[in-house]
Amino acid sequence: MDVSSIAVAILNWNGQPLLEQFLAKVVADSGNAEIILIDNASTDSSVAWLKSNHPSIRLIQLNDNSGYAGGYNEALKQIDAEYVVLLNSDVETTEGWLEPLLERFTSDERIAAIQPKIRAYHDKGSFEYAGASGGFVDHLGYPFCRGRIFDHLEKDNGQYDDAMPVFWSTGACLAVRNSAYKQVGGLDPQFFAHMEEIDLCWRFMRHGYTNWVEPKSVVYHVGGGTLSSVSSKKTYLNFRNNLILLTKNLPTSKLFPTILARLVLDGMAGIQFILKGKMSHTVAILKAHFHFYGRYGKLMAARRGECFPWPLNGVYQKSIVRQVFMGGVKTFEQLDSKSFSRR
Repeated sequence: MDVSSIAVAILNWNGQPLLEQFLAKVVADSGNAEIILIDNASTDSSVAWLKSNHPSIRLIQLNDNSGYAGGYNEALKQIDAEYVVLLNSDVETTEGWLEPLLERFTSDERIAAIQPKIRAYHDKGSFEYAGASGGFVDHLGYPFCRGRIFDHLEKDNGQYDDAMPVFWSTGACLAVRNSAYKQVGGLDPQFFAHMEEIDLCWRFMRHGYTNWVEPKSVVYHVGGGTLSSVSSKKTYLNFRNNLILLTKNLPTSKLFPTILARLVLDGMAGIQFILKGKMSHTVAILKAHFHFYGRYGKLMAARRGECFPWPLNGVYQKSIVRQVFMGGVKTFEQLDSKSFSRR
């Protein structure tokens, strides 16, 4: 199948070992799609290695390390392909992985983002944390996936092999319609890491687009490359960024009750960390909230003139926290499908 309308864009920062491990397979599996390496001002020998071993791959060299969002935003200014796959450097692709994504895009011009099914590289029979088989949020903004709710990962037994619209598609392997990406302003650099793809997909929907998962396409993700799951920095970013995400995108009528509810629930999470002897994570939650309150005025000012349709597709209208910690829910299949909003 002709996939020349797709560019596969891999962001790299001092990642030569990952390039050595995965890049050749990306090239072999991607047909006539253009492969592009975006180098985020690496200080290792990544660029020299690429020029020596893959001279045909297009190289975009950035002068500064602009992070995930800034790096892709800058690079996509130089990419004209109709569709662009933002691919993490720690992803193993599979033969023919691009064809199902292209077929899905061409089926509906309203589709702005698609993710493949994401399996774990080190446990290939299981879903991977970052995306699994499509992302959702509950009515308080807590994200989860088909195949992964909080830290519980399911085995992939084909139970989520149907393509469907989702609330968000994972940033580990995010195929976007280039024109839609540029229309909504791309990724937001203020997130630094974590949840920037949820914000992007939310903005896609606010502009009338949809986001999908296409499980006919499968990739394997190593994961955990940015921050360890036990890192208090990751706790800080997750709590801070979720508050920013909600403030940027919720309608005013929903925003204040949701932030108030999150204040209570985040406080309970902080107490739980104390009981587990993880005081640094409690401090991280406090820092996240203080940072958020310090930026609240600017975030609200940026909302002026924006449209905030609600509800959007893929919102679980109950509390996923309550369902998991009080209702014993562990898998996506256990959730009431009628409790998800559809548009």
